[in-house]
Amino acid sequence: MTQAPIDRRRLRGDESRRVVLDHAVQTATVDGLEGLTIGRLADASGHSKSGIATLFGSKEQLQLAVVAAAREVFIDAVIAPARADTPRGLVRVCAVLSNWLAYSHDRVFRGGCFFVATSVEFDSRPGVVRDAIVAAMRDWEDYLAGSIEHAMTAGELPLLDDARQLTFEITSFLEATNMRSLLYDSAEPYRRAEVALRARLLALGGDPVLVATVSAPSA
Repeated sequence: MTQAPIDRRRLRGDESRRVVLDHAVQTATVDGLEGLTIGRLADASGHSKSGIATLFGSKEQLQLAVVAAAREVFIDAVIAPARADTPRGLVRVCAVLSNWLAYSHDRVFRGGCFFVATSVEFDSRPGVVRDAIVAAMRDWEDYLAGSIEHAMTAGELPLLDDARQLTFEITSFLEATNMRSLLYDSAEPYRRAEVALRARLLALGGDPVLVATVSAPSA
């Protein structure tokens, strides 16, 4: 059987798209999705303006591609390691929370959490870009709520009766931590988030040994 020929032009196009998206995602966390321009990306990535326009077609398509790329980065940093390394239940909830704190603290995105930044930028702007951000945020919250629900039904959080309420509280802690760390240029919010998250899980009857695994990176 003969092997199908490699389409080298397509490979080059895919690599160019990846490089441009890497620059665009990082830029968007600092300057916003509206701050993305083909000219700036051309300068940052070393590609021509016409080449970038060919890759994405329009600014809106570029923004949608950036949201999709950021979602994959978030999954790889926060969710995938927890799923690979821990069983379902409270231990996974704790791992996900620790991963989120590290993802924000270590500036996987230069401007902190991509979705915290862009949700503020687009919260009152209807359209397909806002819809894409909302969908990514809902996927994250659904995953966290499902993980908490499993721990609750397994009896690992015996005083909890509403997984969605706890999800709201936890995501509020995390988003505030990200914003305050950026605003004050300080790692202290991560330590305070660790204390707050542990206290909330302990108050709901979580095993102290497991809850102690929720950890923020050291400064």
